[in-house]
Amino acid sequence: MRKLAPVLAALVLAATACGSGEPAAEAKTLTVFAAASLTESFGALGKRFEAQNSGVSVKFSFEGSSALVQKLTQGAKADVFASADKANMDKAAKAELIDGQPSVFATNRLAIAVGKGNPKGIKGLADLAKDGLTVVVCAPQVPCGSAAKKVQQTSGVALKPASEEQDVKSVLAKVQTGDADAGLVYVTDATSAAAKVDKVDFPEAAGAINDYPIAVVKDAPQAQLAGLFRDFVLGAEGKTELAKVGFGSP
Repeated sequence: MRKLAPVLAALVLAATACGSGEPAAEAKTLTVFAAASLTESFGALGKRFEAQNSGVSVKFSFEGSSALVQKLTQGAKADVFASADKANMDKAAKAELIDGQPSVFATNRLAIAVGKGNPKGIKGLADLAKDGLTVVVCAPQVPCGSAAKKVQQTSGVALKPASEEQDVKSVLAKVQTGDADAGLVYVTDATSAAAKVDKVDFPEAAGAINDYPIAVVKDAPQAQLAGLFRDFVLGAEGKTELAKVGFGSP
């Protein structure tokens, strides 16, 4: 009996623990690759998703969409991919990195970010071509860069950017620090950073609307959770959060 005592005690403790309430949910990490312009909106949605799914932690990687596709191509593991344009999602699909059909969940358009108070008096796209201004844009392979190129072509306004950044947040940062007088960013980024920059809308932006698609990554480690998160973004809560900073409905 003395030899059995420790075993019996352990069994009693285990039974007591099991009977004290619901078993703890298995901890799971959902990895989401998302365009940099989704940082604020998806950050908030990630917290809501965690609150509604016990034991789930959402880990985000926010970068330019083209960089995220490259990472997936090179074997990086993710569960969900949300792109700032269809072109980069199409690249992922062509490389057989996507499971099923992507769904567009939002739209976005460009705006001009300027310093607080708009010290250079910028009123529209044509002003960005004036001498003496330091203007930054996204690189052409990045969705915001592709949109910038398109508005230049359709408007006939040719910009001479001081730099071409790898994501929209880098463009915004240069305006915030004063390293640039103006930058072409998304409406949503300028809205999110309203305390640090002013936003100048311009009509030519309507000719370069970006569709944002989302999809589950092929062979996702958390495929079931990935599907739930995709549906969450496409649902009412996702639309409400995205609309707060100016994303349009598809």
